[in-house]
Amino acid sequence: MIRLTWVQPEDLVGHELRQAAEDGRDVREIADRWHAAGGHDAPPRAGASEPGALKLRPLAEQLLDELAAIPSPLDEPSELAAVVDACPDWPDKGRGASPVDPARVLGAWLGRAAGCVLGKPVEKIPREGIRQIAEATGNWPIRGWFTAEGLPGDIAERWPWNRRSAVNSLAENIDGVPEDDDLNYPLLALSVLERHGRGFTTDDVAKLWLDELPAGRTFTAERVAYRNLLNGVEPPETATHRNPFREWIGALIRTDVYGWVNPGDPATAAEFAWRDARLTHTANGVYGAMFVAAMCASSLVAGSVEEVVEAGLSVVPPRSRLHRAVRQAVEDASREPDFERVIDLLHQRHGDLHWVHTVNNAALVAATLVHGRGDFTASIAGAVAGGWDTDSAGATAGSIAGALNGGVPDQWRMRDSLASSLTGFDGIGLAELARRTQEMMGA
Repeated sequence: MIRLTWVQPEDLVGHELRQAAEDGRDVREIADRWHAAGGHDAPPRAGASEPGALKLRPLAEQLLDELAAIPSPLDEPSELAAVVDACPDWPDKGRGASPVDPARVLGAWLGRAAGCVLGKPVEKIPREGIRQIAEATGNWPIRGWFTAEGLPGDIAERWPWNRRSAVNSLAENIDGVPEDDDLNYPLLALSVLERHGRGFTTDDVAKLWLDELPAGRTFTAERVAYRNLLNGVEPPETATHRNPFREWIGALIRTDVYGWVNPGDPATAAEFAWRDARLTHTANGVYGAMFVAAMCASSLVAGSVEEVVEAGLSVVPPRSRLHRAVRQAVEDASREPDFERVIDLLHQRHGDLHWVHTVNNAALVAATLVHGRGDFTASIAGAVAGGWDTDSAGATAGSIAGALNGGVPDQWRMRDSLASSLTGFDGIGLAELARRTQEMMGA
């Protein structure tokens, strides 16, 4: 029996109950009914339960619909006009400085690739395991690629590599940039701009996914939205119909390109990100996408990390959980000289969130950027050492640090060939992607 991850109703109820606890809904009566029937809570990392859970499907479908009918009391709007109204510092819309230094655009692509690949082999390994691996191989603080060479057997057994990534993302086997969803989604964003221009819609993004994105390359909120599309559900309901992952990190990793094609214009970058994110996400899931797009727009023209992070926060409602988490993380990173202490504080506040939630990962990215003070290696190393979504956080931190620096240190450069299952992109060079990105700035 095939048990698909992230889409089976009996596996979604626990996650929706957890989401309800986060957004202030009182669902105790529904939770009691679910547990009384033998339903399980959200697993900490797995995406599918045992085959026996199938018997709970009719009840799960009923409860998911009941849960969706209960509104959140929090003031966290998802519609763009309401988001803008909720942001007192929403920036003026307008094209930024032009022309942009091509080295900074290439640096953004190089940085995203490097941060992603650094985090790939330790994805799903918690913070303590990452540190043990790094220390055992002489790589702590993290200053280079992870390696299996010299890793003691007991540590390797205790903290096994991500099985899909270790074959192409360790120091001894990296050959070009391996495929990853954190790199496929920027390719899709570039594609939607090239095909539909700056006026692209959410429907355009959805159609492109169905045409070009293999369903097996999607996860969590994206997989649910993909299923919804195939079932005839239209955006933006694709983000809310039986989708408990709508505030997880998926939309945040998709929006760098929307920032890069709007240098110095975080407002337009955030609007582009909103059009994409609403296919799969709501509230803080959407804010995370807008936050990163605005930071990326600023990173091509800004002179400091602080300027970049403030640009990102300007498009996030101050009353939202994401804004508060990022603001507190920035304060910690500015005050604490030891970044491990900063991570301690992040885990104390957000340790109950799933490891691929938007709020905790966005806070970590902001913290490592501010604490790293523009140093590329420190920025991506901190994002990975945090132990949450290592490749996604590493990719986003690398994107911004790479743009600010106009490149990456030689130790983080790979052969200029990106693997991808997307049509027309397999083997493409990052320099070519940077050129095409720059072309879209004036489109």
